[in-house]
Amino acid sequence: MRRVINTRSKVLMVQGTTSDAGKSIFVAALCRIFSDMGFKVAPFKSQNMSLNSFVTEDGAEIARSQVLQSIASRIKPRADFNPILLKPKGDRTSQIMLMGKPYAEYHAKDYYSKFIPKLIPYIKKAFERLQKEFDIIIIEGAGSPAEINLADKDIANMFVAKLFNTPVILIADIDRGGVFASIYGTIKLLKPEEQDLIKYLVINKFRGDIDILKDGIDQIEALTRKECLGVIPYIHDLKLPAEDSVSLRSDEKDGMIKVKVVQLPRISNFTDFEPLSWEPDIQISYVNEPESLDDADLIIIPGTKNTIKDLLWLKQKGFQAKLLELEKLGYLIIGICGGYQILGKKIVDKGIEGDEVVDYHGFGLLPIHTEFLSHKKITKQIHAEVVHLQPFNGCNIDGYEIHMGKVSLEPGSKPFLKIINQKKSSQETYIGATNEN
Repeated sequence: MRRVINTRSKVLMVQGTTSDAGKSIFVAALCRIFSDMGFKVAPFKSQNMSLNSFVTEDGAEIARSQVLQSIASRIKPRADFNPILLKPKGDRTSQIMLMGKPYAEYHAKDYYSKFIPKLIPYIKKAFERLQKEFDIIIIEGAGSPAEINLADKDIANMFVAKLFNTPVILIADIDRGGVFASIYGTIKLLKPEEQDLIKYLVINKFRGDIDILKDGIDQIEALTRKECLGVIPYIHDLKLPAEDSVSLRSDEKDGMIKVKVVQLPRISNFTDFEPLSWEPDIQISYVNEPESLDDADLIIIPGTKNTIKDLLWLKQKGFQAKLLELEKLGYLIIGICGGYQILGKKIVDKGIEGDEVVDYHGFGLLPIHTEFLSHKKITKQIHAEVVHLQPFNGCNIDGYEIHMGKVSLEPGSKPFLKIINQKKSSQETYIGATNEN
């Protein structure tokens, strides 16, 4: 049953003592709990940095953690939930996505001085829009609030808590060790008014006998004057998407089907492969040496934040020669996004991916040509039908496009997907390609 809407949203924030402490999952859990109670709840993260993203119905690109939290809240993802998304491109540069759209590319040293003052108003406006619509807003922080070298530049933690006068739950990961030191140190490194905003503690990822912790919890509560709400057990095989490359790990299980994903230096959207790792008969591995591909049943060249630089890296490492050899032996090779462009015959860069106008030869495994003519990025949800890929012809697929560059098929080539609607239109477009084998 739907509860009566509050005249003003209730707000709660979750911060962590470290990255990967469990903030995203904890926020998702709170969103689902409050949704189950009948409240209209929304997630919010002012700034996120992630290699993986999602495209909303209106073409906005946001972090996947806020998408997960949207699903937990039983609402559709939108840009207001994640107004600023930073997408690392390598070489200490990143792309700023502002309200789901490309805004600028920046060098790390320039972000705090040149961009943050311009971005803060968007954070405020996005949050204010949510306040008008939702009963409860659960805010997620980023990394740790106690990065003292960035304290005056951090717009994802205590800046947000103070801006909206939000009570904070501090969550700590006991699995990595030193949980009480991390809690105490985090709080003591904050300013007094920031310490006051932290109201509760949560200990996450605990394995073992809870009785062993009780004395430590009593002491940390006394030292910090913060109540510990509880201890969350370590959950194995949690099938939820990861955001960072630190979470990119090969399967330990010995599956019958071996899937090898080439671990590009600038890999992006590697969450595409997580569902494969959930299958009991599939072993997925991330490899960076050509010789590791010999026993693969399927080889995938993934998406990349810089097609040209990763194309050159693949050639330098010897992957081109190895893939050409394996293709002749009948190996199944798939390219996704930038990996798809790399498998083509030619890539023309008009100074977008690199600093100069250069034509590059791809691997020549697909009959396609790619041109980087502008910084325009395609972001949209699609519905498509498989048309030239037996035995899947006629199957319908829902997904999204995130890419730069214009891809064209050579005359006579057979695409394997036909887009049958875009943004509820009747447009038909052929995408993807297969080689003649």
